[in-house]
Amino acid sequence: MIPPAGSAAPSDAELAIQLFLTLPSALPGVVLTGGGPVRDAIMASAEAQLAARGPVRRVPASIDRDRLLGGLDLAATLAAGHGVHQPGLLREAAGGTVILPMAERALPDIAAPIAQAMDGGGLAAMLLDDGMDADEAPPAMLTERIPFHCRLDDVRSHCAVDVWPDRIAADRVMPPSDAQRAALAGLSLALGITSARPMLFAQSAAIAHAALHGRTEVEDDDLTAAVRLVLAPRALNAPAGEPDAGEAPPPADAPPADPQPDGSPDADGETDNEPPMPTDRDLEEILLAAAAAALPRHVLDQDAGRLRIRGKGRGGRAGKALKSARRGRPLGARAGMPGDGRRLALIETLRAAIPWQRLRRDAARPGDGRLVHLRKSDLRVRAFQERQESLTIFAVDASGSSALARLAEAKGAVEMMLAEAYVKRAQVALIAFRHHGAEVLLPPTRSLTRARRALAGLPGGGGTPLAAGLIAAEQLAEAAIKRGQSPIIALLTDGKGNVALDGTANRAAAMAETATAAASIARAGIPAIVIDISPRPRAEASELAAMVRGRYLPLPHAGSAAMVAAIDSIGRENAA
Repeated sequence: MIPPAGSAAPSDAELAIQLFLTLPSALPGVVLTGGGPVRDAIMASAEAQLAARGPVRRVPASIDRDRLLGGLDLAATLAAGHGVHQPGLLREAAGGTVILPMAERALPDIAAPIAQAMDGGGLAAMLLDDGMDADEAPPAMLTERIPFHCRLDDVRSHCAVDVWPDRIAADRVMPPSDAQRAALAGLSLALGITSARPMLFAQSAAIAHAALHGRTEVEDDDLTAAVRLVLAPRALNAPAGEPDAGEAPPPADAPPADPQPDGSPDADGETDNEPPMPTDRDLEEILLAAAAAALPRHVLDQDAGRLRIRGKGRGGRAGKALKSARRGRPLGARAGMPGDGRRLALIETLRAAIPWQRLRRDAARPGDGRLVHLRKSDLRVRAFQERQESLTIFAVDASGSSALARLAEAKGAVEMMLAEAYVKRAQVALIAFRHHGAEVLLPPTRSLTRARRALAGLPGGGGTPLAAGLIAAEQLAEAAIKRGQSPIIALLTDGKGNVALDGTANRAAAMAETATAAASIARAGIPAIVIDISPRPRAEASELAAMVRGRYLPLPHAGSAAMVAAIDSIGRENAA
Protein backbone atom coordinates (compact mmCIF):
# COMPACT_ATOMS: atom_id res chain seq x y z
CA MET A 1 0.00 0.00 0.00
CA ILE A 2 1.51 3.35 -1.08
CA PRO A 3 0.37 6.46 0.80
CA PRO A 4 0.58 9.92 -0.71
CA ALA A 5 4.09 11.27 -1.15
CA GLY A 6 5.59 12.82 1.95
CA SER A 7 3.16 11.24 4.42
CA ALA A 8 3.25 8.26 6.73
CA ALA A 9 1.23 5.15 6.08
CA PRO A 10 -2.37 5.53 7.25
CA SER A 11 -3.82 3.36 9.97
CA ASP A 12 -6.39 0.72 9.10
CA ALA A 13 -9.14 3.01 10.38
CA GLU A 14 -8.05 5.83 8.08
CA LEU A 15 -7.69 3.44 5.16
CA ALA A 16 -11.17 2.07 5.87
CA ILE A 17 -12.63 5.57 5.81
CA GLN A 18 -10.90 6.30 2.53
CA LEU A 19 -12.28 3.09 1.01
CA PHE A 20 -15.72 4.04 2.29
CA LEU A 21 -15.41 7.46 0.63
CA THR A 22 -14.19 5.86 -2.58
CA LEU A 23 -17.20 3.54 -2.94
CA PRO A 24 -19.87 4.66 -0.44
CA SER A 25 -22.76 2.95 -2.22
CA ALA A 26 -21.23 -0.52 -1.73
CA LEU A 27 -19.23 0.18 1.45
CA PRO A 28 -21.73 2.09 3.62
CA GLY A 29 -19.83 2.86 6.78
CA VAL A 30 -17.26 2.20 9.50
CA VAL A 31 -17.37 1.10 13.15
CA LEU A 32 -14.64 2.75 15.23
CA THR A 33 -14.02 1.21 18.66
CA GLY A 34 -12.05 3.13 21.30
CA GLY A 35 -9.38 5.57 20.32
CA GLY A 36 -9.83 8.73 22.41
CA PRO A 37 -8.06 11.77 20.94
CA VAL A 38 -6.85 9.78 17.93
CA ARG A 39 -10.43 8.95 17.01
CA ASP A 40 -11.42 12.60 17.43
CA ALA A 41 -8.72 13.61 14.96
CA ILE A 42 -9.72 10.90 12.49
CA MET A 43 -13.38 11.86 12.74
CA ALA A 44 -12.65 15.56 12.22
CA SER A 45 -10.89 14.72 8.97
CA ALA A 46 -13.58 12.22 7.95
CA GLU A 47 -16.50 14.57 8.66
CA ALA A 48 -14.92 17.26 6.50
CA GLN A 49 -14.74 14.83 3.58
CA LEU A 50 -18.23 13.44 4.24
CA ALA A 51 -19.78 16.92 4.34
CA ALA A 52 -18.48 17.54 0.83
CA ARG A 53 -20.34 14.44 -0.39
CA GLY A 54 -23.72 14.87 1.30
CA PRO A 55 -25.51 15.77 4.53
CA VAL A 56 -23.99 14.57 7.80
CA ARG A 57 -26.18 14.17 10.89
CA ARG A 58 -25.32 12.99 14.39
CA VAL A 59 -27.83 10.71 16.09
CA PRO A 60 -27.75 11.03 19.90
CA ALA A 61 -28.19 7.78 21.80
CA SER A 62 -31.19 9.32 23.59
CA ILE A 63 -33.01 10.48 20.43
CA ASP A 64 -36.74 9.77 20.32
CA ARG A 65 -38.49 8.16 17.37
CA ASP A 66 -40.39 11.33 16.43
CA ARG A 67 -37.14 13.23 15.95
CA LEU A 68 -35.59 10.28 14.10
CA LEU A 69 -38.50 9.47 11.80
CA GLY A 70 -40.43 12.73 11.81
CA GLY A 71 -43.56 13.74 13.64
CA LEU A 72 -45.25 16.64 15.37
CA ASP A 73 -43.24 19.70 16.32
CA LEU A 74 -44.73 20.10 19.77
CA ALA A 75 -43.73 23.72 20.38
CA ALA A 76 -44.90 24.88 16.95
CA THR A 77 -48.13 22.89 17.25
CA LEU A 78 -49.03 24.41 20.61
CA ALA A 79 -48.26 27.89 19.31
CA ALA A 80 -50.22 27.48 16.07
CA GLY A 81 -53.16 25.57 17.46
CA HIS A 82 -52.95 22.94 14.75
CA GLY A 83 -50.60 20.11 13.90
CA VAL A 84 -47.18 21.18 12.58
CA HIS A 85 -45.04 18.33 11.33
CA GLN A 86 -41.24 18.29 11.31
CA PRO A 87 -39.04 16.11 9.08
CA GLY A 88 -37.13 13.28 10.70
CA LEU A 89 -33.38 13.19 11.05
CA LEU A 90 -33.15 10.20 8.70
CA ARG A 91 -34.89 12.18 5.96
CA GLU A 92 -32.50 15.09 6.55
CA ALA A 93 -29.54 12.69 6.18
CA ALA A 94 -30.83 11.01 2.99
CA GLY A 95 -27.99 10.61 0.51
CA GLY A 96 -25.42 11.27 3.23
CA THR A 97 -24.16 9.85 6.50
CA VAL A 98 -25.41 9.43 10.04
CA ILE A 99 -22.91 9.33 12.92
CA LEU A 100 -23.88 7.46 16.11
CA PRO A 101 -21.78 8.48 19.14
CA MET A 102 -21.96 5.92 21.94
CA ALA A 103 -23.41 3.43 19.47
CA GLU A 104 -23.26 0.68 22.10
CA ARG A 105 -26.18 2.44 23.83
CA ALA A 106 -28.40 2.55 20.76
CA LEU A 107 -31.73 0.87 21.46
CA PRO A 108 -33.27 -1.56 18.94
CA ASP A 109 -36.19 0.76 18.15
CA ILE A 110 -33.64 3.41 17.10
CA ALA A 111 -31.25 1.04 15.33
CA ALA A 112 -33.97 -0.68 13.28
CA PRO A 113 -35.08 2.41 11.27
CA ILE A 114 -31.44 3.25 10.54
CA ALA A 115 -30.81 -0.30 9.33
CA GLN A 116 -33.93 -0.12 7.16
CA ALA A 117 -32.76 3.18 5.66
CA MET A 118 -29.35 1.65 4.91
CA ASP A 119 -31.01 -1.29 3.16
CA GLY A 120 -32.91 1.18 0.99
CA GLY A 121 -29.62 2.64 -0.21
CA GLY A 122 -28.43 6.21 -0.07
CA LEU A 123 -27.55 6.23 3.64
CA ALA A 124 -24.25 5.35 5.29
CA ALA A 125 -23.43 5.13 8.99
CA MET A 126 -20.39 5.63 11.19
CA LEU A 127 -20.67 4.01 14.63
CA LEU A 128 -18.50 5.24 17.50
CA ASP A 129 -18.26 2.39 20.00
CA ASP A 130 -17.15 3.37 23.51
CA GLY A 131 -18.27 0.13 25.18
CA MET A 132 -15.92 -1.32 27.78
CA ASP A 133 -17.40 -4.82 27.84
CA ALA A 134 -18.56 -7.47 25.41
CA ASP A 135 -22.17 -6.96 26.44
CA GLU A 136 -21.85 -3.28 25.50
CA ALA A 137 -21.69 -3.39 21.72
CA PRO A 138 -23.55 -1.64 18.92
CA PRO A 139 -26.69 -3.47 17.75
CA ALA A 140 -25.94 -6.39 15.46
CA MET A 141 -28.56 -5.19 12.97
CA LEU A 142 -26.28 -2.22 12.28
CA THR A 143 -22.82 -3.79 12.55
CA GLU A 144 -23.68 -6.54 10.06
CA ARG A 145 -24.57 -3.86 7.48
CA ILE A 146 -21.29 -1.97 7.93
CA PRO A 147 -18.20 -3.39 6.21
CA PHE A 148 -15.36 -2.01 8.34
CA HIS A 149 -14.87 -2.70 12.08
CA CYS A 150 -11.72 -0.95 13.31
CA ARG A 151 -10.19 -0.93 16.78
CA LEU A 152 -8.16 2.16 17.68
CA ASP A 153 -6.67 0.87 20.94
CA ASP A 154 -3.20 0.47 19.41
CA VAL A 155 -3.28 3.55 17.16
CA ARG A 156 -0.99 6.18 18.65
CA SER A 157 -0.96 8.89 15.99
CA HIS A 158 -3.20 10.32 13.29
CA CYS A 159 -2.14 10.63 9.67
CA ALA A 160 -4.64 12.68 7.67
CA VAL A 161 -5.08 11.14 4.23
CA ASP A 162 -7.20 13.49 2.17
CA VAL A 163 -5.76 13.28 -1.35
CA TRP A 164 -4.41 10.25 -3.17
CA PRO A 165 -2.61 11.48 -6.29
CA ASP A 166 -3.21 8.31 -8.33
CA ARG A 167 -6.85 7.84 -7.32
CA ILE A 168 -9.33 7.00 -10.11
CA ALA A 169 -13.07 6.49 -10.19
CA ALA A 170 -14.14 3.15 -8.75
CA ASP A 171 -16.36 2.41 -11.76
CA ARG A 172 -13.23 2.21 -13.93
CA VAL A 173 -11.93 -0.80 -11.96
CA MET A 174 -12.63 -4.24 -13.40
CA PRO A 175 -14.49 -6.54 -10.96
CA PRO A 176 -12.49 -9.34 -9.29
CA SER A 177 -11.99 -12.44 -11.43
CA ASP A 178 -13.81 -15.71 -10.80
CA ALA A 179 -10.70 -17.13 -9.15
CA GLN A 180 -10.39 -14.11 -6.86
CA ARG A 181 -14.05 -14.30 -5.86
CA ALA A 182 -13.73 -18.03 -5.22
CA ALA A 183 -10.69 -17.42 -2.98
CA LEU A 184 -12.60 -14.81 -0.96
CA ALA A 185 -15.61 -17.12 -0.62
CA GLY A 186 -13.46 -20.05 0.51
CA LEU A 187 -11.64 -17.93 3.07
CA SER A 188 -14.95 -16.58 4.41
CA LEU A 189 -16.17 -20.11 5.08
CA ALA A 190 -12.83 -21.09 6.63
CA LEU A 191 -13.16 -18.16 9.06
CA GLY A 192 -16.64 -19.27 10.09
CA ILE A 193 -18.43 -16.43 8.27
CA THR A 194 -21.67 -17.85 6.91
CA SER A 195 -23.33 -14.67 5.65
CA ALA A 196 -22.74 -13.59 2.06
CA ARG A 197 -22.73 -9.89 2.98
CA PRO A 198 -19.10 -9.77 4.29
CA MET A 199 -17.80 -11.51 1.18
CA LEU A 200 -19.58 -8.95 -1.03
CA PHE A 201 -18.15 -6.18 1.16
CA ALA A 202 -14.68 -7.69 0.68
CA GLN A 203 -15.08 -7.66 -3.11
CA SER A 204 -16.15 -4.02 -3.05
CA ALA A 205 -13.30 -3.13 -0.68
CA ALA A 206 -10.81 -4.68 -3.08
CA ILE A 207 -12.25 -2.60 -5.94
CA ALA A 208 -12.11 0.58 -3.85
CA HIS A 209 -8.53 -0.19 -2.79
CA ALA A 210 -7.49 -0.63 -6.40
CA ALA A 211 -9.17 2.67 -7.35
CA LEU A 212 -7.48 4.41 -4.44
CA HIS A 213 -4.10 3.32 -5.79
CA GLY A 214 -4.85 4.19 -9.41
CA ARG A 215 -5.27 0.64 -10.69
CA THR A 216 -7.94 -0.55 -13.10
CA GLU A 217 -7.64 -4.21 -12.12
CA VAL A 218 -7.84 -5.87 -8.71
CA GLU A 219 -4.47 -7.24 -7.59
CA ASP A 220 -3.28 -9.35 -4.68
CA ASP A 221 -2.54 -6.26 -2.54
CA ASP A 222 -6.14 -5.14 -2.95
CA LEU A 223 -7.49 -8.53 -1.91
CA THR A 224 -5.24 -8.79 1.15
CA ALA A 225 -6.32 -5.31 2.28
CA ALA A 226 -9.96 -6.36 1.89
CA VAL A 227 -9.33 -9.53 3.91
CA ARG A 228 -7.58 -7.59 6.66
CA LEU A 229 -10.21 -4.87 6.93
CA VAL A 230 -13.46 -6.76 6.25
CA LEU A 231 -13.15 -10.50 6.84
CA ALA A 232 -10.60 -10.85 9.66
CA PRO A 233 -12.50 -8.70 12.22
CA ARG A 234 -15.58 -10.89 11.68
CA ALA A 235 -13.75 -14.23 12.06
CA LEU A 236 -15.35 -16.79 14.35
CA ASN A 237 -12.84 -19.57 13.65
CA ALA A 238 -9.12 -19.73 13.08
CA PRO A 239 -8.45 -21.24 9.63
CA ALA A 240 -8.05 -25.02 9.84
CA GLY A 241 -4.74 -24.97 8.02
CA GLU A 242 -1.98 -22.43 8.18
CA PRO A 243 -0.29 -21.35 4.94
CA ASP A 244 2.66 -23.44 4.04
CA ALA A 245 5.98 -22.04 5.01
CA GLY A 246 7.18 -22.68 1.46
CA GLU A 247 10.63 -23.54 0.31
CA ALA A 248 13.60 -21.69 1.66
CA PRO A 249 14.68 -18.79 -0.57
CA PRO A 250 17.75 -19.43 -2.69
CA PRO A 251 21.02 -18.04 -1.36
CA ALA A 252 21.92 -14.52 -2.39
CA ASP A 253 24.80 -15.68 -4.56
CA ALA A 254 22.81 -18.37 -6.39
CA PRO A 255 22.49 -17.81 -10.12
CA PRO A 256 19.01 -16.97 -11.39
CA ALA A 257 16.99 -19.79 -12.89
CA ASP A 258 16.67 -20.01 -16.65
CA PRO A 259 13.47 -18.28 -17.78
CA GLN A 260 13.13 -20.71 -20.73
CA PRO A 261 13.18 -24.46 -20.35
CA ASP A 262 16.17 -24.63 -22.67
CA GLY A 263 17.70 -21.31 -21.60
CA SER A 264 17.21 -19.82 -25.07
CA PRO A 265 16.07 -16.25 -25.73
CA ASP A 266 12.57 -15.53 -27.00
CA ALA A 267 11.61 -14.54 -30.54
CA ASP A 268 12.81 -10.96 -30.03
CA GLY A 269 16.22 -12.13 -28.94
CA GLU A 270 15.63 -11.18 -25.31
CA THR A 271 15.36 -13.40 -22.29
CA ASP A 272 11.95 -13.23 -20.52
CA ASN A 273 12.73 -12.44 -16.86
CA GLU A 274 9.14 -11.75 -15.76
CA PRO A 275 8.02 -13.82 -12.74
CA PRO A 276 5.42 -16.52 -13.38
CA MET A 277 1.77 -15.63 -12.85
CA PRO A 278 0.45 -16.68 -9.42
CA THR A 279 -1.76 -19.75 -9.39
CA ASP A 280 -5.09 -20.10 -7.59
CA ARG A 281 -3.29 -22.03 -4.84
CA ASP A 282 -0.80 -19.16 -4.41
CA LEU A 283 -3.66 -16.67 -4.12
CA GLU A 284 -5.42 -18.76 -1.46
CA GLU A 285 -2.23 -18.95 0.59
CA ILE A 286 -1.65 -15.20 0.29
CA LEU A 287 -5.16 -14.44 1.54
CA LEU A 288 -4.89 -17.06 4.29
CA ALA A 289 -1.67 -15.49 5.53
CA ALA A 290 -3.28 -12.04 5.50
CA ALA A 291 -6.26 -13.31 7.49
CA ALA A 292 -4.09 -15.16 10.02
CA ALA A 293 -2.03 -12.02 10.63
CA ALA A 294 -5.13 -9.88 11.25
CA LEU A 295 -7.29 -12.32 13.25
CA PRO A 296 -8.63 -10.99 16.56
CA ARG A 297 -6.67 -12.45 19.48
CA HIS A 298 -9.67 -14.25 20.99
CA VAL A 299 -10.21 -16.35 17.85
CA LEU A 300 -6.85 -18.05 18.35
CA ASP A 301 -7.62 -18.95 21.98
CA GLN A 302 -9.29 -22.24 21.16
CA ASP A 303 -6.49 -24.72 21.73
CA ALA A 304 -6.56 -27.28 24.51
CA GLY A 305 -6.72 -25.57 27.87
CA ARG A 306 -7.88 -22.24 26.49
CA LEU A 307 -11.31 -20.81 25.87
CA ARG A 308 -12.66 -19.32 22.69
CA ILE A 309 -14.76 -16.24 23.34
CA ARG A 310 -16.94 -14.53 20.73
CA GLY A 311 -16.99 -11.13 22.39
CA LYS A 312 -14.92 -7.99 22.28
CA GLY A 313 -13.07 -8.82 25.45
CA ARG A 314 -13.55 -9.66 29.06
CA GLY A 315 -16.45 -8.45 31.06
CA GLY A 316 -20.11 -8.84 30.65
CA ARG A 317 -20.98 -10.11 34.10
CA ALA A 318 -23.94 -7.78 34.39
CA GLY A 319 -27.13 -9.62 35.19
CA LYS A 320 -30.31 -9.93 33.18
CA ALA A 321 -31.95 -6.82 31.78
CA LEU A 322 -35.29 -6.08 33.45
CA LYS A 323 -37.95 -3.50 32.70
CA SER A 324 -38.45 -0.99 35.48
CA ALA A 325 -40.80 1.91 36.14
CA ARG A 326 -38.49 3.89 38.41
CA ARG A 327 -34.83 3.72 37.51
CA GLY A 328 -32.31 2.47 35.01
CA ARG A 329 -31.63 3.19 31.38
CA PRO A 330 -34.47 5.15 29.70
CA LEU A 331 -36.51 3.16 27.19
CA GLY A 332 -38.81 5.98 26.13
CA ALA A 333 -42.50 6.11 26.98
CA ARG A 334 -45.46 3.80 26.58
CA ALA A 335 -49.19 3.89 27.19
CA GLY A 336 -50.13 3.52 30.84
CA MET A 337 -51.52 5.13 33.97
CA PRO A 338 -49.20 7.03 36.33
CA GLY A 339 -48.98 5.71 39.86
CA ASP A 340 -47.37 2.85 41.78
CA GLY A 341 -43.98 4.30 40.92
CA ARG A 342 -44.78 5.00 37.25
CA ARG A 343 -44.07 8.59 36.25
CA LEU A 344 -46.03 10.62 33.73
CA ALA A 345 -44.24 11.38 30.45
CA LEU A 346 -45.74 14.82 29.81
CA ILE A 347 -44.27 15.56 26.38
CA GLU A 348 -45.20 12.14 24.99
CA THR A 349 -48.70 12.50 26.48
CA LEU A 350 -49.19 15.82 24.70
CA ARG A 351 -47.89 14.37 21.45
CA ALA A 352 -50.44 11.58 21.66
CA ALA A 353 -53.29 14.00 22.39
CA ILE A 354 -52.60 16.82 19.91
CA PRO A 355 -53.76 15.10 16.69
CA TRP A 356 -57.26 14.71 18.22
CA GLN A 357 -57.73 18.22 19.58
CA ARG A 358 -59.91 19.63 16.76
CA LEU A 359 -62.30 16.68 16.91
CA ARG A 360 -62.44 16.84 20.69
CA ARG A 361 -63.08 20.58 20.75
CA ASP A 362 -65.91 20.16 18.22
CA ALA A 363 -67.43 17.42 20.39
CA ALA A 364 -66.98 19.34 23.64
CA ARG A 365 -69.89 20.91 25.50
CA PRO A 366 -70.53 24.60 24.90
CA GLY A 367 -68.48 26.76 27.21
CA ASP A 368 -65.73 24.18 27.64
CA GLY A 369 -62.70 26.44 27.42
CA ARG A 370 -59.97 23.87 27.91
CA LEU A 371 -56.95 24.45 25.69
CA VAL A 372 -56.00 20.77 25.60
CA HIS A 373 -58.46 17.91 25.80
CA LEU A 374 -56.87 14.80 27.30
CA ARG A 375 -58.20 11.27 27.42
CA LYS A 376 -57.06 8.26 29.38
CA SER A 377 -55.77 6.70 26.15
CA ASP A 378 -53.37 9.65 25.72
CA LEU A 379 -51.48 9.06 28.95
CA ARG A 380 -47.89 7.90 28.62
CA VAL A 381 -45.53 6.79 31.39
CA ARG A 382 -41.76 6.53 31.55
CA ALA A 383 -40.13 3.14 31.04
CA PHE A 384 -36.62 2.15 32.09
CA GLN A 385 -34.35 -0.85 31.85
CA GLU A 386 -32.08 -1.90 34.68
CA ARG A 387 -29.75 -4.83 35.03
CA GLN A 388 -29.79 -7.25 37.88
CA GLU A 389 -26.69 -7.49 39.99
CA SER A 390 -24.79 -10.69 39.21
CA LEU A 391 -23.26 -13.08 41.72
CA THR A 392 -20.55 -15.58 40.80
CA ILE A 393 -20.34 -18.45 43.29
CA PHE A 394 -17.04 -20.34 43.23
CA ALA A 395 -17.45 -23.84 44.66
CA VAL A 396 -13.93 -25.22 44.98
CA ASP A 397 -12.86 -28.79 45.65
CA ALA A 398 -10.34 -28.16 48.45
CA SER A 399 -9.55 -31.82 49.07
CA GLY A 400 -6.49 -33.86 48.24
CA SER A 401 -2.91 -32.99 47.47
CA SER A 402 -3.66 -30.36 44.83
CA ALA A 403 -5.95 -28.31 47.09
CA LEU A 404 -3.46 -25.48 47.57
CA ALA A 405 -3.06 -24.98 43.81
CA ARG A 406 -6.84 -25.03 43.24
CA LEU A 407 -7.47 -22.56 46.04
CA ALA A 408 -4.73 -20.27 44.73
CA GLU A 409 -6.35 -20.30 41.29
CA ALA A 410 -9.77 -19.60 42.79
CA LYS A 411 -8.39 -16.75 44.90
CA GLY A 412 -6.79 -15.23 41.82
CA ALA A 413 -10.05 -15.43 39.88
CA VAL A 414 -12.01 -13.90 42.78
CA GLU A 415 -9.59 -10.99 43.02
CA MET A 416 -9.61 -10.43 39.26
CA MET A 417 -13.40 -10.28 39.19
CA LEU A 418 -13.64 -8.01 42.21
CA ALA A 419 -11.01 -5.67 40.79
CA GLU A 420 -13.49 -4.92 37.99
CA ALA A 421 -16.58 -4.84 40.24
CA TYR A 422 -16.43 -1.05 40.66
CA VAL A 423 -17.59 -0.63 37.05
CA LYS A 424 -20.02 -3.57 37.05
CA ARG A 425 -22.91 -4.66 39.19
CA ALA A 426 -21.13 -7.82 40.27
CA GLN A 427 -20.53 -9.75 43.48
CA VAL A 428 -18.41 -12.82 44.20
CA ALA A 429 -18.69 -15.61 46.80
CA LEU A 430 -16.42 -18.58 47.56
CA ILE A 431 -17.35 -22.02 48.93
CA ALA A 432 -14.74 -24.67 49.76
CA PHE A 433 -15.74 -28.31 50.30
CA ARG A 434 -13.42 -30.81 51.97
CA HIS A 435 -13.30 -33.37 54.79
CA HIS A 436 -16.94 -33.81 55.90
CA GLY A 437 -18.77 -30.81 54.45
CA ALA A 438 -18.79 -27.42 52.71
CA GLU A 439 -18.00 -23.99 54.13
CA VAL A 440 -18.79 -20.51 52.84
CA LEU A 441 -15.38 -18.92 53.10
CA LEU A 442 -16.37 -15.66 51.43
CA PRO A 443 -20.00 -14.49 51.61
CA PRO A 444 -21.27 -12.44 48.62
CA THR A 445 -19.27 -9.24 48.45
CA ARG A 446 -18.04 -6.49 46.14
CA SER A 447 -15.24 -5.47 48.47
CA LEU A 448 -11.78 -6.44 47.24
CA THR A 449 -10.25 -5.58 50.62
CA ARG A 450 -12.69 -7.83 52.47
CA ALA A 451 -12.09 -10.64 50.02
CA ARG A 452 -8.32 -10.49 50.38
CA ARG A 453 -8.63 -10.55 54.15
CA ALA A 454 -11.00 -13.55 54.06
CA LEU A 455 -8.93 -15.44 51.51
CA ALA A 456 -5.58 -14.91 53.21
CA GLY A 457 -5.36 -18.42 54.70
CA LEU A 458 -7.68 -21.01 53.18
CA PRO A 459 -7.67 -24.60 54.51
CA GLY A 460 -7.22 -27.61 52.24
CA GLY A 461 -6.90 -31.40 52.25
CA GLY A 462 -9.08 -34.39 53.18
CA GLY A 463 -11.95 -36.11 51.38
CA THR A 464 -14.33 -34.78 48.71
CA PRO A 465 -17.90 -34.08 49.89
CA LEU A 466 -19.02 -33.02 46.41
CA ALA A 467 -22.74 -33.23 47.14
CA ALA A 468 -22.33 -30.93 50.13
CA GLY A 469 -20.56 -28.38 47.92
CA LEU A 470 -23.35 -28.49 45.34
CA ILE A 471 -26.05 -28.06 47.98
CA ALA A 472 -24.23 -25.11 49.57
CA ALA A 473 -23.80 -23.46 46.17
CA GLU A 474 -27.49 -23.93 45.30
CA GLN A 475 -28.59 -22.49 48.65
CA LEU A 476 -26.40 -19.43 48.11
CA ALA A 477 -27.76 -19.06 44.56
CA GLU A 478 -31.39 -19.32 45.67
CA ALA A 479 -30.81 -16.66 48.31
CA ALA A 480 -29.30 -14.43 45.61
CA ILE A 481 -32.33 -14.92 43.35
CA LYS A 482 -34.63 -13.83 46.19
CA ARG A 483 -32.53 -10.66 46.53
CA GLY A 484 -33.01 -9.96 42.81
CA GLN A 485 -29.52 -11.07 41.70
CA SER A 486 -28.44 -13.27 38.79
CA PRO A 487 -26.27 -16.11 40.18
CA ILE A 488 -23.73 -18.23 38.30
CA ILE A 489 -22.15 -21.33 39.89
CA ALA A 490 -18.55 -22.13 38.96
CA LEU A 491 -17.51 -25.61 40.15
CA LEU A 492 -13.78 -26.35 40.31
CA THR A 493 -13.60 -30.10 40.71
CA ASP A 494 -12.63 -33.38 39.07
CA GLY A 495 -16.19 -34.65 39.59
CA LYS A 496 -15.25 -37.54 41.92
CA GLY A 497 -17.08 -37.34 45.24
CA ASN A 498 -16.18 -39.84 47.98
CA VAL A 499 -17.76 -38.42 51.15
CA ALA A 500 -21.51 -38.73 51.74
CA LEU A 501 -23.67 -36.05 53.34
CA ASP A 502 -23.53 -37.87 56.69
CA GLY A 503 -19.73 -37.52 56.67
CA THR A 504 -18.93 -41.15 55.99
CA ALA A 505 -16.47 -42.31 53.34
CA ASN A 506 -18.93 -43.99 50.96
CA ARG A 507 -18.18 -43.40 47.28
CA ALA A 508 -21.38 -44.98 45.94
CA ALA A 509 -23.63 -42.99 48.29
CA ALA A 510 -21.63 -39.84 47.62
CA MET A 511 -22.08 -40.10 43.84
CA ALA A 512 -25.81 -40.81 44.20
CA GLU A 513 -26.23 -37.74 46.41
CA THR A 514 -24.16 -35.73 43.94
CA ALA A 515 -26.51 -36.70 41.12
CA THR A 516 -29.52 -35.63 43.20
CA ALA A 517 -27.95 -32.28 44.11
CA ALA A 518 -26.92 -31.64 40.49
CA ALA A 519 -30.43 -32.40 39.26
CA SER A 520 -31.82 -29.89 41.75
CA ILE A 521 -29.52 -27.16 40.34
CA ALA A 522 -30.64 -28.04 36.83
CA ARG A 523 -34.32 -27.88 37.76
CA ALA A 524 -33.79 -24.47 39.36
CA GLY A 525 -32.34 -23.20 36.06
CA ILE A 526 -29.22 -21.79 37.72
CA PRO A 527 -26.43 -21.20 35.15
CA ALA A 528 -23.37 -23.31 35.97
CA ILE A 529 -19.96 -24.22 34.62
CA VAL A 530 -17.89 -27.22 35.66
CA ILE A 531 -14.16 -26.52 35.41
CA ASP A 532 -12.31 -29.84 35.32
CA ILE A 533 -9.04 -29.28 37.16
CA SER A 534 -7.79 -32.88 37.04
CA PRO A 535 -4.42 -33.48 35.29
CA ARG A 536 -6.33 -35.08 32.40
CA PRO A 537 -9.98 -34.45 31.45
CA ARG A 538 -12.19 -37.02 33.16
CA ALA A 539 -15.59 -38.43 32.33
CA GLU A 540 -16.87 -37.74 35.86
CA ALA A 541 -16.54 -33.96 35.50
CA SER A 542 -18.12 -34.01 32.05
CA GLU A 543 -21.04 -36.06 33.39
CA LEU A 544 -21.44 -33.62 36.29
CA ALA A 545 -21.67 -30.72 33.80
CA ALA A 546 -24.37 -32.60 31.92
CA MET A 547 -26.30 -33.23 35.14
CA VAL A 548 -26.34 -29.54 36.11
CA ARG A 549 -27.07 -28.64 32.45
CA GLY A 550 -24.03 -26.42 32.45
CA ARG A 551 -20.88 -25.94 30.40
CA TYR A 552 -17.90 -28.24 30.74
CA LEU A 553 -14.43 -26.72 30.54
CA PRO A 554 -11.34 -28.95 30.92
CA LEU A 555 -8.52 -26.86 32.35
CA PRO A 556 -5.74 -29.14 33.60
CA HIS A 557 -3.70 -26.04 34.40
CA ALA A 558 -6.56 -23.73 35.34
CA GLY A 559 -5.26 -20.18 35.29
CA SER A 560 -7.24 -17.42 36.95
CA ALA A 561 -7.63 -15.45 33.72
CA ALA A 562 -8.97 -18.50 31.85
CA MET A 563 -11.53 -19.14 34.58
CA VAL A 564 -12.70 -15.53 34.55
CA ALA A 565 -13.03 -15.63 30.75
CA ALA A 566 -15.09 -18.82 30.93
CA ILE A 567 -17.41 -17.44 33.60
CA ASP A 568 -17.78 -14.16 31.69
CA SER A 569 -18.99 -16.04 28.61
CA ILE A 570 -21.64 -17.78 30.72
CA GLY A 571 -22.68 -14.40 32.12
CA ARG A 572 -23.10 -12.92 28.65
CA GLU A 573 -25.29 -15.82 27.54
CA ASN A 574 -27.37 -15.58 30.72
CA ALA A 575 -27.87 -11.82 30.31
CA ALA A 576 -28.84 -12.07 26.65
